[in-house]
Order: sequence, then C-alpha cells, then structure tokens
Amino acid sequence: MKHLILGIGLVFTALVQCDAVQADVRLPAVFSEHMVLQQQQKIRVWGWAESGESVTVTLGGNTQSTKAAEGGRWQVELPPMKASKEPTSLLVKGKNSVEVKDILVGEVWLCSGQSNMEWPVAACTRAQEEIASAKYPLIRHIKVPLVQSTTPLDDFKSTWQVCSPETAGGFTACGYFMARQLHKDLDVPVGLINSSWGGTRVEPWTPPVGFQRVDALKDIYQSVIGRTPGSPSYQDRLTAHIKAIEDWTAKAKTAFQTKGPIAPNPTYPAELSPFTSNQDPTMLYNGMIHSLVGYPIKGAIWYQGESNHAEGMLYLEKKKALIHGWREIWGQGDFPFYYVQIAPYRYGTEDPTILAKFWEAQAAVQSIPHTGMVVTNDIATVNDIHPPNKQDVGYRLALLALKNDYGKKDLVASSPEFDSLEPMGDRLKVRFKNTGGGLKTRDGKAPTHFEVIGVGSNGFHSATATIEGDSVVLTSGKVKEPVAFRFAWNMLAEPNLSGGTGLPVGAVRGGKVPDFLSSLTVAKEYSLVYDLDLTKLGHDIKYDVDNSGKIGPFDRIGYLVELTTSGGEEKKLFVSMDAFTADAKKIGVPSIASQASFQQTVKSMDVFSSVEGITTGTKMETGNIEFWPDNYGMVNAAKVPGASESVYDFGDEAVLPKDGYGSMQVHNFAAGQTLFAINHWVAGQGADIGIGNAPGPAKDWTFTGNAASYSSKRLRVFVRAK
Repeated sequence: MKHLILGIGLVFTALVQCDAVQADVRLPAVFSEHMVLQQQQKIRVWGWAESGESVTVTLGGNTQSTKAAEGGRWQVELPPMKASKEPTSLLVKGKNSVEVKDILVGEVWLCSGQSNMEWPVAACTRAQEEIASAKYPLIRHIKVPLVQSTTPLDDFKSTWQVCSPETAGGFTACGYFMARQLHKDLDVPVGLINSSWGGTRVEPWTPPVGFQRVDALKDIYQSVIGRTPGSPSYQDRLTAHIKAIEDWTAKAKTAFQTKGPIAPNPTYPAELSPFTSNQDPTMLYNGMIHSLVGYPIKGAIWYQGESNHAEGMLYLEKKKALIHGWREIWGQGDFPFYYVQIAPYRYGTEDPTILAKFWEAQAAVQSIPHTGMVVTNDIATVNDIHPPNKQDVGYRLALLALKNDYGKKDLVASSPEFDSLEPMGDRLKVRFKNTGGGLKTRDGKAPTHFEVIGVGSNGFHSATATIEGDSVVLTSGKVKEPVAFRFAWNMLAEPNLSGGTGLPVGAVRGGKVPDFLSSLTVAKEYSLVYDLDLTKLGHDIKYDVDNSGKIGPFDRIGYLVELTTSGGEEKKLFVSMDAFTADAKKIGVPSIASQASFQQTVKSMDVFSSVEGITTGTKMETGNIEFWPDNYGMVNAAKVPGASESVYDFGDEAVLPKDGYGSMQVHNFAAGQTLFAINHWVAGQGADIGIGNAPGPAKDWTFTGNAASYSSKRLRVFVRAK
C-alpha cells in the first residue's frame, strides 16, 4: 500500500508541475535574445499560456493585450517600427513574465533550400579571412534544426547568434554575404533565419495549399490530403478499410469455429500511411517552416534544385507551388523571393542537356511576380556540386534586393536576358536586354558556347560569335541558313559572355528548331516505307503507313526512332546504311510474317542522334544488324568484333523457336553501342525499346520490358531510290 500511495503522489506531483508549465507564458524560439524584427511592418508576436489567461505584450513603447485561446495559443499585433541600431526589449506578462533583451529592428530574410544554402561561411573561399573580419554585431543569425514531421510543428529549439569571428563560421554563407552587403549599403541591422537542409527536394518545403493551387500538382495534393487524418478522403478510405477488417474478422471467427480456411487479413492501405522521409511532400514545411509562419520578414532567398534537376519544366510548377504557398500562408502579400540558378556540374554520364533544360525552367520562375534569379555559371566548380565562392552569390542576391526593394534603381542587378532573334541569311543575330551597357566577355576573347542549327544542317554546330553592342552575331560554315540557336546548353558549360557590369549570361535557346528529320540532309533524299506507332506492338505488326508495295529499287535503308520519356525527354536517332536486302517487305519489324532474318555487318552507315553519348558520323564501316523473330542467345556466333559471349549485346545468336522473342537491333560494334533496339514486340507494352546502350548488363535492352515507360514511341523506315 505504501508503494501505491507513493506512486500516486509522484503522478500527482508530475501533473501539478505540468499544469504549472502549461500556465507559464511562453514564447517560440524565434522570439529570443538577439533577435531582429522586420522594420516598417506590423509585428506579430505569439506564444502560449493557460487557456483564457490574460497576456500583455510590450515592445518599444507599444503595448497590446489579449487572452489565450482554448489550447493556450495567443497572438497580438503591434505597430510597425523603424530600423534601429539601439537594442530594445520585448516584455510579455501573464501569470508570469518573460523578457527578451537585445532586440534590433531592421531587415529580416528567410534563407532556405538545400546544401548550397546550408553551406557555412567556414567552408567557403577564403574562409579564415572572412571569419576573422566578421565583426558585424548588427547582423544576427538563427538556424532552424533539421526536423521532418508529418504534422505542422509550432516551435523548434535554437537561439539567435550575434555575428562575430566566434560565430560567423556557422552562418549560411549565401545569407551572410548578402546580409553583409545590405548592412553596408543600408546601415541597418539584418537578421537571417536559416531553414535549409542539404540534399532535399523542393516538394518537402511546400505547404499543402501550394500544391492545391497548381493544377499540374493536384496528384501530390491528393496524396498529401489522403494521408491527413480527418480529411474526407482519409476518412472515406479508412472507413472502407475498417469495414473490410470487420468483415474479415467476422469470417475469421466463423472459420476458427468451423476449423475452415480463411484468407489473409486486408492489408493497411499504402495511401493512408504517413510520409516517412525528408524528401516527401510537406515534411520540411511541417518541421522547419510552419513554426516561422507569421514572423514578419522582408523576403526569402532560395538555393536549391540539384535534387530536382532532371525534371525540366515541371520544376517551374513546383516553384509556383512553393512561392505562392509560402506567400499565402505568411499573409503579408507577394514578398520578394530571390533564388540562385544551380551551377554547372558533372552529373555522371547523364545526358548533358538535361541540366540545360533545368536551367531554362529555373529562369522561367522569374515569370512569377517579385522574383529574381542569380546566374552562377561563371563561378562553378564542375567536379564539385558545392562551389565555394559564396561571396559572389550573396552579393548578387543583395543586388536584386537593393534594386527592387530598397530603392537603388540605378543598379544593374540581373544578368542579361535573351530578347529577340533576327535571321540574316547565313547569320543569326541574337539580341539581349538588360546588358548593363553592352555585352562583353570576361577574358576578352570571342563569346563561347553558342551553337546554331538550320534545315539540313545535320543538327546543331558550334558557332562563331561576334559581339555587336547588345547583340551577338552567329555564323557557322556547317549551317548555311541558321534559324535557331542555343547557348551554354551543356551541364559543363562555363561560358565567358557577360553584361557590361560582369554579371554572366545564363543558358538560353531561341528560334524554331527544325524537326529532327528536317534538320538532316537525308530528309530530301529518302522516301517513307513504314510508319509504326510502337504503342501498337504485338504478334501481328500493323503499320500506320505501309508503302512497301509501292517502292521501286533502292540502294539505302534508313531507320528513324523517336522516343519520349515519361519525364518529357525526347530521344531521337536516324541511322541509314547501304541496302542489305532488295525486298522492302523485309526491312520493317522482322516478324514471323515478314520472313526477315539478318545477322550481318552493314556498309556505309550514317548516324545522327539527339541523344548525347551516341557516336554520330557518316560512312561508318562498323555497323551491324540483328533482325529476326527468333529467340536468341548470348553466343557471338557471327564473330562480331568486340562482342561478348556471356551477355546480350551486339553479337548474339538466333536460336529456336523461330516464332520467339524477336530482335530488331542496329549496332556500332566499334563504339560498343546499341544504336536502337526493338525487342520482344509480341509483348506489346512489355516490349524492350531503347536508343543507345541500356543501363543494365544487357546493353541491347533484352529483358528490360520498358516500352510502357515512354509516353510516346515511333518507328519510321525509309529507303533511298536508286
């Protein structure tokens, strides 16, 4: 009994202590010593107390009173204050008092994104020199801890730090160098709220309402809401699951009594399972942004994208969700949002144009009002995804703010942007705007990384570029009449072109690019024999166009394969060769009906492709084809040079049954490359289709079963008449 009484006493004591803690007036961590408040904006202050408790808040001679709502949260709104270097205090009184000292009023910027925003001053260029000189007590910094959460959190554990050589090394470098420039130019305090996490995507930083407002992201919104307890979709799905469990339980009880069989119990629906990763939608908004919402800020800076870089223009939609979502929940209008275009970087063997298309999407974010972008292709480290020169990044972010938000209208704050295009016969004139007094190059040499294309030019070719004021004139001996251009269109591009003030020109393209076939000289020489939508593959090949009965003698055969991935990436290849048969019925898909079967080299092969890594050229003597409806094995029966005996590649052997797996492959054996493959067509959407080598061990796409992964796929077969 003694132990029982003692236990009850301990519980009672704990409950009393909890009530006392609950009754105490409390502020969130962002309202703490050394904080900076945003000048010239109404100041929201909030915290917690006992439900119904009267709370009085005093700041800078202004006082407001309120009562804590049910649940304990209270909030007041105080009048705007002017910037001040003199510290003030915040006093909050309820049943107890809380005083926050050394508060400054100035400019407050939210700093967010992934590792290049999280990157500290201690790891930047000239770090020791920068840290030693970081004697700016009017710059303050608070770091939000790395926390993911399935539900919105109201607070976090951290403190504001005063900038000094002892503290600055841990500040966000981009934010610090921006703040330093603002402080020097405006002579006001600057506060940085650093809520960033390395390696993260944009989706976890986005609130649900952001996804809801963007039509292209409704699937993400539905996924978020479907996992939110209490939402109609969650309740409906959970109700259905509970009903299924109840039905199963009743059947299980009966089966138990009768010793009869019973099926496994219903699996918990995956669409109801909470998110678990810091990469999942809303997880970092919940854990690292929600607790800041309502704290007055001037604006936000953002450095992120590496983890989303393969998404092309979809990233624009996701940035709309982030920016509009933050602005809506903050409730202070379209606050400035400035961001950094990710730098050139070697993303392994990835198609080098994928990053260029992402840069294009990042540039398009500037269509959202009150945004601006910093270009960084002049300060990159292509083998290091974290360029250490954060000084220029912060300075360029500061320029955007100084010009757009602080009245420095004469500043040139943005990089030159593509304005218009003028075809001039054998030349192409590209005009830029916002050049800051005219274009120039950083090294005094001709501009680099320009390419042009025209009808019959066999793709893009490097161009000679000449600066004429705000324009660049492009020519190429390989393009008679250029109609379109692209600039810095490669993940490793570090071009030398800049505006008059030194701000670099970002990747861009313009003009109407001829369709792939029109850009080739062969387009005028060949006639169409077959056209096949590859979504219609099956045992019996039914062409959309079949001109094989109308074709006269021919001396060359060409194959055009066009694929579009689910992510929107277009992959195209045209390969032609001297005719390996005189029968037009045998140059299409080698089905059992066509009676086509070829394992041989081909002569004078020409290869053109939009896929990076494919060896292109003309009159190659290293081509071979493997066309048959048979099964096939790995043995290099034809003794194709360089082929393997132990993997499916460019030297395989047809085996029985005749009406088997099926292979339609063209290779460049000298380069060890599959140019294109269409295998196992009888499987329809389970067929193997690819351009270039497959990523797995079977370089000829055997057993990949990937046809359904393409949003569109097409094969055309051509011949050149004798």
